[in-house]
Amino acid sequence: MAMSRPSSSPLLLVLTAALAALVSTCVADPEPVQDFCVAVPPAGGGAAAYPGFPCKPASAVVSGGFFFAGLAGAGSTDNAFGSSVKPGNVLSFPGLNTLGLAINRVDLAPGGVNPLHSHPRAAELVHVVAGQVLVGFVSTAGKYYSKVLTEGESFVIPRGTMHFQYNVGNASARAMTVFNSQLPGVVGAAAALFGADPEIPDAVLAKSFQVDAEIIKLLKSKSRK
Repeated sequence: MAMSRPSSSPLLLVLTAALAALVSTCVADPEPVQDFCVAVPPAGGGAAAYPGFPCKPASAVVSGGFFFAGLAGAGSTDNAFGSSVKPGNVLSFPGLNTLGLAINRVDLAPGGVNPLHSHPRAAELVHVVAGQVLVGFVSTAGKYYSKVLTEGESFVIPRGTMHFQYNVGNASARAMTVFNSQLPGVVGAAAALFGADPEIPDAVLAKSFQVDAEIIKLLKSKSRK
């Protein structure tokens, strides 16, 4: 007479659950072990190590370490794009170190654009303070999502997606953009493709975009300006 296979024992279930909890703990971000970690950037600049720059001793930290006025004034939009982006990340605002936050100010002249770019390390929340701004991004499925924002309205851009901000109004526009990273990073589409150092071969770009190599040379010359 065939016997039925025994079900998993309670001990095995407990061990499985414990292993799953251990794995999830190992891959999670570390919990903070101090109230704050005002950054001490390395001499001569340099990239931050995970989870951030070294901390200034707490005894040497003053209130100014948590203050930043770099976004109070407008940036110049007298350029080819008609835009200015002033960053407030850990490099300019040491109090953000290890907190997973950054903020930028975007000023746009009428018809100005913050050109197509992506942030490899952060999602972005765009909040319009003044004017009318078209905000849009493209998903990995190739779908384009966009919205014209006016004062007080917000739009979220998923991490790593290609996106832009464009002033569709007749007056200057201003937006504040907030990130869930102290150093979001930025990859400009045109700069990455046509201004890379060393250059991406013309043949690769021409074949990729199905255009003549002379067009690629023209785009590269504009990206170097």
